[in-house]
Amino acid sequence: MTVSPTPPTAVDFWFDPSCPWAWMTSRWLDEVVTLRNLDVSWHVMSLAVLNENATDLPERFTEFLPRALRYTRLVAAVTELHGQSAVKPLYDALGARIHPGDRTDTDAIIAESLAETGLPASLAQFADSEQYDPQMRASHSDGIERVGQDVGTPVIAVGGYAFFGPVIAPAPRGEQAATLWDGVVALASYDGFFEIKRSRTRGPIFD
Repeated sequence: MTVSPTPPTAVDFWFDPSCPWAWMTSRWLDEVVTLRNLDVSWHVMSLAVLNENATDLPERFTEFLPRALRYTRLVAAVTELHGQSAVKPLYDALGARIHPGDRTDTDAIIAESLAETGLPASLAQFADSEQYDPQMRASHSDGIERVGQDVGTPVIAVGGYAFFGPVIAPAPRGEQAATLWDGVVALASYDGFFEIKRSRTRGPIFD
């Protein structure tokens, strides 16, 4: 008797390209994919949208948000014009420059990332365009409404439930990554589970 292979578990991941913590979590999920049978879809969300009505943001964060918005607008345009398959490669290219690369030269980052992923250079125009804002906001809302307005990026959805985070540094490797995945998914699968937290004692660790 032939046994049909178990289909992969569908996972959705929402990210803002500018968020270092989302970047760390995405590196962890990349590792988990090598150890667990997952099919991950990548979606944009926006720290600028999340904080657009906030009145008490630190000045450095207020200055950061317009730059972050350019990246989310670019990803939204690429999603619409080139499909889901183009999103993760673009995120990888952008994130490598923004986070471990520690760069803020947005125009150059966008141009280089488009070139690296084989996307048209003309897409850079959409970083400063509102044309795909409705789609970007819809993607953002789809993720954030699953977990509530009092969290941020990233958001992960799997098996009908969703969670914010996990916030980790550094991203674990090997079986430690898989063990963390199993534990987080188990916690999130309980309908009455809402929060587990401790204060951060370190910043992002990029390796």
